[in-house]
Amino acid sequence: MKRNVYVAGVGMIPFTKPGKSEPYTVMGARAAELALKDAGVPYDSVQQAYVSYVYGDSTAGQAAIYGVGLSGIPVFNLNNNCSSGSSALYLARQAVESGVAECAIALGFEQMVPGALKGAYDDRPSPMARFAETMNQLQGTLPTAPRAAQFFGGAGRDYIKQYGIRPDTFGRISVKARQHAARNPLAVFRDTVTLEEVMASPAVFDPLTRLQCCPPTCGAAATIVCSEEFARKHGIALKVRIAAQSMTTDTPSTFDSGDMRRVVGYDMTAAAAKQVYEAAGVGPEDVDVVELHDCFTANELITYEGLGLTPEGTAEKFILDGDNTYGGKVVTNPSGGLLSKGHPLGATGLAQCYELTHQLRGTADQRQVEGARLALQHNLGLGGACVVTLYERG
Repeated sequence: MKRNVYVAGVGMIPFTKPGKSEPYTVMGARAAELALKDAGVPYDSVQQAYVSYVYGDSTAGQAAIYGVGLSGIPVFNLNNNCSSGSSALYLARQAVESGVAECAIALGFEQMVPGALKGAYDDRPSPMARFAETMNQLQGTLPTAPRAAQFFGGAGRDYIKQYGIRPDTFGRISVKARQHAARNPLAVFRDTVTLEEVMASPAVFDPLTRLQCCPPTCGAAATIVCSEEFARKHGIALKVRIAAQSMTTDTPSTFDSGDMRRVVGYDMTAAAAKQVYEAAGVGPEDVDVVELHDCFTANELITYEGLGLTPEGTAEKFILDGDNTYGGKVVTNPSGGLLSKGHPLGATGLAQCYELTHQLRGTADQRQVEGARLALQHNLGLGGACVVTLYERG
């Protein structure tokens, strides 16, 4: 029998630009300690650890969490590209839900370097080779542009081609992201920008400009999950429950549809969201606040529709009407999202959990979404994996 799983504690350190952070071992330990303090439990109460990162050697998870304690528990290292953090949360939740553990930690960190993402090896097949080949067939390859921007910029181009929206509609997402991040002391970029500034920033890959692309970032975040029995035994308030969670991977449509939106995970998103809504018995119209994977503005726009927040083909109206922010239908990325809060790959999914947990607790300060009861998280990694999580206020 499946058991209820609660978020007992969350921790996150301020995100920073590459070269300005502490080593990943220090960042990871700090985030874990903050989550444990928030939960009010000692590390020796944790029975399993799931640690996520993309750029690091084997057992970097142990190196980080050993800074908290040497309790001898199982430590699992995870790399699922940009969805690594939520993949760690998925496994921690699954361990508690199934009864394998009463309390588990998901910890994510990244110590990144400046510049575009690159693969670590050139002497073996790239896991992205099939994706790159599909992209090349659909739109060609531009050697001077970052590959990730070509993937997601191509998705934006296909959306424009089908629905005829204005390119600056994407830019409005960056403006909104900075407005939200201005209220988040843990975000990298807290200065607001105008639409004119976004569109005038250097072109990266049409229709994307530099201010529409998330920055390489260093940081760490952690989540403690536990059973109801464990929570009651340790005096943990049952304030945030994981109501449903789904992980999906690619299907033939990723490569066969002839649509760059599907190459970058639109169908994974839609499938995971559908599974979560069905499992929880709710619909997208019931969701109050969302943290979604806005690695590029184009991905935020198509994800509105993938998650069912607005019908297909209506994302531009959704944005222009202000339905994606405070006072609208659903507040998206109150943290500032990847675009402004930053995107340390292994930590991103857990930073999203941190934000939504505080939203449901009512402790998000200036970012608080009034009356938030249901919160949705979307974390996507090319290659690929998508994790969608629904949290419910206890």
